[in-house]
Formats: sequence, structure tokens, C-alpha cells
Amino acid sequence: MSKTITFNELRSIKDRLPSGSIKRIAEQLNISEETVRNYFGGWNFEKGESAGIHYEKGPNGGIVVLEDTTILEMARKMIK
Repeated sequence: MSKTITFNELRSIKDRLPSGSIKRIAEQLNISEETVRNYFGGWNFEKGESAGIHYEKGPNGGIVVLEDTTILEMARKMIK
């Protein structure tokens, strides 16, 4: 199921992740770390893939539509 959040909220979640979380998410989902970073707003598509997100400019960094919320849900659990 897709979810819409602000870009700033998405970056805030990434910034609050404990050290090593990007690697753990990547390993658990069998994807590259760069793909996980791209999910959180990175742009390294030489080493990572698109993570099914769409950006629209606007206030608070704009909005982000996440096609798949698996990475987001994992990140939120790691923050708690």
C-alpha cells in the first residue's frame, strides 16, 4: 500500500536511525545499501536502484509518495 509523507519527515526518520541501520535493512531485504539510501532521498543510481518513490516539490521539502512502505516500517521499528 502506498503512503504519502513530506520529504523532511522522510529525512528525519533516516537521520534518527541508529548506526548500522541502513546496512541491516539492506541485508534483511536482500537489496543494496545504496538502494536503501535512495529510498531516503539519495540519488546514487549507479550503485543502487530506484526504491519506488515519487517526489513532488512543495513546502517542507515537498511530498514523497512511497509505493512500498516496507523500508519505512522497518526504519520506524528500529527508531523505537
